Amino acid sequence: LCFLTSKDPMLKRDCFEDILEERRNSSDLKYALRCYAPVLYKGVTPCKANMLKNIVLQSDQLHYVINQVSQESGEAPDIIQEEASVILEEMAHRLQISTVRCFAFALSKAFKTLFQHVCVNEEGIQRLQQAIQEHPVVLLPSHRSYMDFLLMSYILYTYDLALPVIAAGMDFMGMKFVGEMLRMSGAFFIRRSFGGDKLYWAVFSEYVKTMLRNGFAPIEFFLEGTRSRTCKSLTPKLGLLNIVIEPFFKGEVFDVNLVPVSISYERILEESLYARELLGVPKPKESTSGLLKARRILSEDYGSIHVYFGQPVSVRSLAQGKVNRSTYNLFPRHIPRKPMEETQSFVNDTAYRIVRLQEDNMVLKPWVLMASLLLQNLEGLELSVLTEQTVWLRGLALSYAAFLDWPDQAPTAKVVSSSLALHRGLACVSGDRVSLVVGEPLGPVTPEEALFNRAVSVLSCASYRNQVLHVFLRPAMLAVAMLHLSDEVYNCFSFLWDMFSNDFILCPGDTVQDFEEACYLLVKTGAVQMPQQDIVMTDIGQPTLSFFNGLLEPFLQGYQMLLPTLRSEHSVLCVFTGNLRCYEVLSSDMQKNALAALLRMDAVRKVKV
Repeated sequence: LCFLTSKDPMLKRDCFEDILEERRNSSDLKYALRCYAPVLYKGVTPCKANMLKNIVLQSDQLHYVINQVSQESGEAPDIIQEEASVILEEMAHRLQISTVRCFAFALSKAFKTLFQHVCVNEEGIQRLQQAIQEHPVVLLPSHRSYMDFLLMSYILYTYDLALPVIAAGMDFMGMKFVGEMLRMSGAFFIRRSFGGDKLYWAVFSEYVKTMLRNGFAPIEFFLEGTRSRTCKSLTPKLGLLNIVIEPFFKGEVFDVNLVPVSISYERILEESLYARELLGVPKPKESTSGLLKARRILSEDYGSIHVYFGQPVSVRSLAQGKVNRSTYNLFPRHIPRKPMEETQSFVNDTAYRIVRLQEDNMVLKPWVLMASLLLQNLEGLELSVLTEQTVWLRGLALSYAAFLDWPDQAPTAKVVSSSLALHRGLACVSGDRVSLVVGEPLGPVTPEEALFNRAVSVLSCASYRNQVLHVFLRPAMLAVAMLHLSDEVYNCFSFLWDMFSNDFILCPGDTVQDFEEACYLLVKTGAVQMPQQDIVMTDIGQPTLSFFNGLLEPFLQGYQMLLPTLRSEHSVLCVFTGNLRCYEVLSSDMQKNALAALLRMDAVRKVKV
């Protein structure tokens, strides 16, 4: 499967293979019980879980922290050592191939029921296989679903690659039976927050660094820290990335390979749950009973998944000329030190670049384009108009280097109708008109309940539109700037760039570069001209600029509504009197990001009372 991409000859992306095709034609039991002999880093002997724990507990760095904590608390070092041992026992994985084989069998059955295809770029797999043999590897997948980490291990097992050890939240550990199975499949469990617990941080960081230094297995974690309930990439968290890069800075390993992985779902398993969580409905607690209740999803069709393993990124190459590693020689390696400013800046920049690489290799389906159009026409669209505009938007996306999965020979009308059929829970065709589906109430509803149902529909659809935002974001911000301040376009673009940097992945310091990219893309598609450095809309540019304005309108409206809400109840009243067009302002994600932006830009201040 080779998908449509930009015609730019410099942009080359790998083709995909459907790994479920073989599974549908052969025995799942044979697959689970087959010979599994992965090639390891420099031929190291796999380390037993107990041996790994002993190495951590005997490390100089952990002993240094134990003595520090002992002096601060007045407790004997032996007691602190015992606490460290308990923390490690609770945290550590116990990878067992027998459990992995059970998961391989069960997941084969589940994936064949849930998905039409699970497509993987085999060239990426070959690059990963080579990288694992040369240097310690860190796998950094995007995170949109609970399915992500199961899928990653399933793929690596399928291709006979070393299984990763995976950082997982404590929530999963509490699941009876399932928690232990995850642990025996390579998961190690960490707290969501460490607070000021110096001992916990020392045990955790030494455990991760020991696995990395010795190359026992690839380490896997999610840079975003949590699932994105909006399907936009989240601002990366730096804690774990700092830990896995530190051994390189200290000269304990020659290099570390960071591998971005983009996981794209045609239909997200948790789509309706996410919308409700964004509207304030508490997240269901992870439990085995909840997992068993969720088996009704096995009767649904979730389309295809595409998993793209990106080019391994060498930390050594990235750090060249940016970080002076010689300063790490001035202190004993076992003494924990706060990262220097240049190191922090490097890690932050690396994190953003990795997330941008994840975004660039996300595979977009036709429904993503259709959702973007429907959200700008909440009253609905004629089917023929939706089809025509989807074809237009497809051309625009391709010219902006989108990674688009569009069936080669299928007529456009069939592509649109099959997308509507797959997402029939979100959009329906009535007569010749397509509109968003709003859940039918069982009886009389209050205005608040009617609003909630409509908001669930809009936010669910927005989670698909959000998947294409990284393609259009920069030209869209330029289009908005041209509309509002035509004589100060760069200043307005820069303001929007700063304001939206919590909502989107905008690499620190890239404002000018992003502005130039936006200009280039709009000129390339004929939407604007730049005579004498001015930016002027062309005769054919109106549809493109209008679409881009509509794309960012929910974010602009959401941010605008937040300030009056902080001052009075006026905006809250307009929600319940039916004057609200921007349902996305009700999303907790937008409120959080808007508040963070307003605080950062000194538009509001936060006072503890």
